[in-house]
Amino acid sequence: MPQLVALDPATYRRHAIHGEGRQWAETNCYTDVLVEVLHGLGHEPTALLAFTLATDWEVGQFTFFKPPPEDVALLFGLAVCEFAPWRPLLETVVEQIAGGRPVLVELDSYFLPDTEGTAYRRAHVKSTAGINRVDLDARVLGYWHNQGYWELGGEDFEAVFQTGGLVHPRMLPPYLEFLKPVPGRAPLRDAALVEGALDRLQAHLRVLPSNPFPRFRADIERDHHFLLEGDLEVFHAWSFVTLRQAGANYELAESFLRWLASRGADVPAAAAPALAAISTGAKALQFQVARSVARRRPLDLGPVDELARRWDEAMSPLQDRFR
Repeated sequence: MPQLVALDPATYRRHAIHGEGRQWAETNCYTDVLVEVLHGLGHEPTALLAFTLATDWEVGQFTFFKPPPEDVALLFGLAVCEFAPWRPLLETVVEQIAGGRPVLVELDSYFLPDTEGTAYRRAHVKSTAGINRVDLDARVLGYWHNQGYWELGGEDFEAVFQTGGLVHPRMLPPYLEFLKPVPGRAPLRDAALVEGALDRLQAHLRVLPSNPFPRFRADIERDHHFLLEGDLEVFHAWSFVTLRQAGANYELAESFLRWLASRGADVPAAAAPALAAISTGAKALQFQVARSVARRRPLDLGPVDELARRWDEAMSPLQDRFR
């Protein structure tokens, strides 16, 4: 029974990033699962979040923010490596887990019980999960996904690994990564972890984009007709890559700065509250746009200007302090 760490879904305590009181309970599947994988392995994933400051408007969506592999390696001594599964997926996963390597793999949420009420047995949606345990005899999988740690078995086990063969000959292998220790690089702890996080903060501030929200507003003004002519399904697809990505991203950025400050780092006092205001404002704007779409009424884009003002309010003192 290959297993990395002894975890029980019934007693597992998710990381505070997925705790009560968050504006955005989930961010995106990759970042969420890596947060919980690192947490489950005994690391502090909040130290990794400097990359969120460099999020940009990418023409059509905000950056799908993912922790850079180099940051994971520098802070936690873990290399993130892509793997091409040339054998059946179950064999590949078992071999990596048996070698002490956590596996990040795209699975179909249709067979992931933790998505009960959204995708489970309702919709085929790819999502990244982190594999911790495979019990071949009991046909049970222990996995990190979204906000926590879970188990599945029975028909879900057979289906998620396609043990009966591909359901369609044109189905492609999933994207798969594993984590392995970097030779000679131990995970940073305590004061060294804070220093490493500050180093990553400076690195990401060096590639800080211009304020993304004016460009976001300009694109909506040009293309808003597709929202007003579409249905709520179109709105939800748009919102996921725009307001939800921005809101979740800047809430993580706020958490990062507050974590640094709680450990003695000299972080500008105005930055974290300004990022929190972006997160809250993005959620409020999401509801406003949903109402406009449902009622076929013109969009009020004035709140985007407030998001832009808050971005400057956060980033200017950070650049002055850590330039």
